[in-house]
Amino acid sequence: MTILARRQMMLGMAGAIAAAQLVIPPAFGKIAIRKPSRLRAGDIVGLIAPASPVSSIAEIERAEAVIRALGLVPKRGQHIADQFGYLAGSDRNRAADVNAMFADGSVKAIFALRGGWGCARILPYLDWPVIRANPKLLTGYSDITALHMAIIAKAGFATIHGPNATSSWWNNSVGSFRALAFDAVLPEFGKLAPGTDLLGARKPAIQTISVGKARGRLLGGNLTVLNALTGTQWLPDFEGAILFLEDVDEAEYRIDRMLTQLGQAGILGKLSGFVFGQCTDCRSPDPDARSGFSIATILQQHIAPLGIAAFAGANFGHIRNQYCIPVGTRAEIDADAGTIRLLEAAVI
Repeated sequence: MTILARRQMMLGMAGAIAAAQLVIPPAFGKIAIRKPSRLRAGDIVGLIAPASPVSSIAEIERAEAVIRALGLVPKRGQHIADQFGYLAGSDRNRAADVNAMFADGSVKAIFALRGGWGCARILPYLDWPVIRANPKLLTGYSDITALHMAIIAKAGFATIHGPNATSSWWNNSVGSFRALAFDAVLPEFGKLAPGTDLLGARKPAIQTISVGKARGRLLGGNLTVLNALTGTQWLPDFEGAILFLEDVDEAEYRIDRMLTQLGQAGILGKLSGFVFGQCTDCRSPDPDARSGFSIATILQQHIAPLGIAAFAGANFGHIRNQYCIPVGTRAEIDADAGTIRLLEAAVI
């Protein structure tokens, strides 16, 4: 499914913080996100298709191979091979698979097969009392951002922003997932030896937007998807949060437009910190548009005036070997070093 198709369907504080300063929001100590249970080898995990359809049964089988390589046992949702137009089945059937996996006591975690478009359409059909009563790690990214945000807002437990089951799982993804979901440890994403990260990938290019450190709970995901939820009941409170964002195939002016919306909706003004990951192929094909602002300049324009610690270039997004980032747990960012350090585990 093309990004263009997805878009068609998704109808002054100034100055920088001193490098040594640590911003702690007033509500920091009151944040209490429930935690799913940690995973163990041999656990059963559910496979769902809440957004766009897979291309073939072979794609599902490859996803199952990924799950088995993680030491887990995949269980297919009833409708994961369905197709309804550009969706993986009807809204109610896709929602039914999500509800069934949360209700199933044998299922310990849930993986989304792929993103695309469709998660926002199923949110009204999800059984929120059942989901709240059965916290389980949900892993996925891109359009799965809608589920991450809604789960925090309506059920109050942590999830994982990481590769979908049909994505390529490289060293960073596997290592950070195991650290978060199995070991309940507190990794520091982006703590670098010269030229490499913790798990051997090349060092990303970090752009410090505003210097300093900040603490808060990590909230975010795909900018386009999150922006489309603005004004709905499906976004959590961003007061004191660290917002992390990424995107793909969005022209510079559209990134500008979406950040403008988040700012004018009052979301950016609530933040304690900000991290931008990778904006893959975010370059307009129009030569006139390319003569305007770069993504780096747009981030400076919208984020630097907030006076919060902020950086760009983190290793997550529509890229290979991305980190798995816990959604809803407390963390500290260092905008000078370009690091995200977890302050609490994502699971118990």
